[in-house]
Amino acid sequence: MSRRILASANVLLAMLIVNSAYTPANAMPAFAREYGVSCSVCHVAYPRLNNFGETFADDMNFRLPNWQQLIVQTGDESLALPKSLPLAMRMQAFIQGRDGESIDPVNGDVNADSSLDIQSPYLVKLLSSAPLSDQISYYFYAIFAEKGGNSEVIVEDAWFSYGDLFNTGIDAMLGQFQVSDVMFPREVRMTFQDFMLYRAAGVTYDRGILFGKGLGKFDASLGIVNGNGIQQNFGINSPGYRRPDRMFDNDTQKSVFGRLGRDFGPVSVGLFGLSGRQMNATGPAGTQSGDRRTDKIVAGVDISGNSNGKWYWFGQYLWNRWADFIDPATDYDWSGAFVGVDYIHNEKWAFSALVNYIDAGDFKNSDTIYEGLEMQTVTFAAAYYFMRNVKGVLEANIDLLDETEQSGEYFTGHLSKENYLLIGIDAAF
Repeated sequence: MSRRILASANVLLAMLIVNSAYTPANAMPAFAREYGVSCSVCHVAYPRLNNFGETFADDMNFRLPNWQQLIVQTGDESLALPKSLPLAMRMQAFIQGRDGESIDPVNGDVNADSSLDIQSPYLVKLLSSAPLSDQISYYFYAIFAEKGGNSEVIVEDAWFSYGDLFNTGIDAMLGQFQVSDVMFPREVRMTFQDFMLYRAAGVTYDRGILFGKGLGKFDASLGIVNGNGIQQNFGINSPGYRRPDRMFDNDTQKSVFGRLGRDFGPVSVGLFGLSGRQMNATGPAGTQSGDRRTDKIVAGVDISGNSNGKWYWFGQYLWNRWADFIDPATDYDWSGAFVGVDYIHNEKWAFSALVNYIDAGDFKNSDTIYEGLEMQTVTFAAAYYFMRNVKGVLEANIDLLDETEQSGEYFTGHLSKENYLLIGIDAAF
């Protein structure tokens, strides 16, 4: 985002008058660079946002009140250009010792069984955001390398936001985002270990529209997404000649989701629900996507809070029903949760703990890869901040589940442990 702050007093005043809200924002040094403020204005410990950082991205629509004074003065009131292109980078590099194996679920072949992996670069990401008008802002990031994949650029978050739609107090977002951002944004978690429940439930990246509004003591969000993620697109070739365009979705029916939240003092509680459709699983061990659309329901509750700006805690529970997902006559129910705590000891040290728990429910003994939903892990992490935006990380993950033996035709279930020990560096600049 492109602006230079008039005075640090403006920021301090804003921090006193704004309220916190959930936001999908990554760490964005471009904001600090353009506004001339420290990363600590928005982050209690990178990438965890403080109350002002969350509000800056949500209620303030990624701009400070003086943003118009810091654009290029072209004499055209209908043009708002940043004085410099607002860009930021994030880069991660790790060395990881791990128990995990890559096992073919059909024939049981072990394709990879490395106990030590040099993951550098693990991630290289380009980020950008800026206001485009009094109400419109944009945000996007593109991944140039992730987990060793260097063959293509992948765009994940990419959207336009509108601050006050038709003077109704409704905020709107159009683009590509994570459904789970209305609860806990994965991109600002402190641990390397993910919120695995969100990935298992399929409530991460999708393309759609999201609306938000404060309703007295409540905050409400309502969204509509394609429901098929962000990897698929389909060429248009009717009536036989391929057109130079593509459709992201192959089905008119969309997934609808929403969250209703309320703060009770320092504690925030929210209720989440999603109703949509997904393709069924078929083929050996359920490894293939079928051509039958099935109903999907997700419901859950989230809770979070903080104490004295040092202790930040959070928890999420989701119940899932995947109707007719494997057997056309069977509904498959499963559920999971995660709980975590971040302790900001001082400007140099931060410590985190995260528990991931998933009960495979009706997928147990299904002889499909979905038996692998079962999960019980505990993660401990420590971060040392060389600078506000550069930290060294040390993290250990403990798998509490026992290894299982092959029990059916296919090699499914918890066939290998998922313990790991990781050390590395994480920087945004």
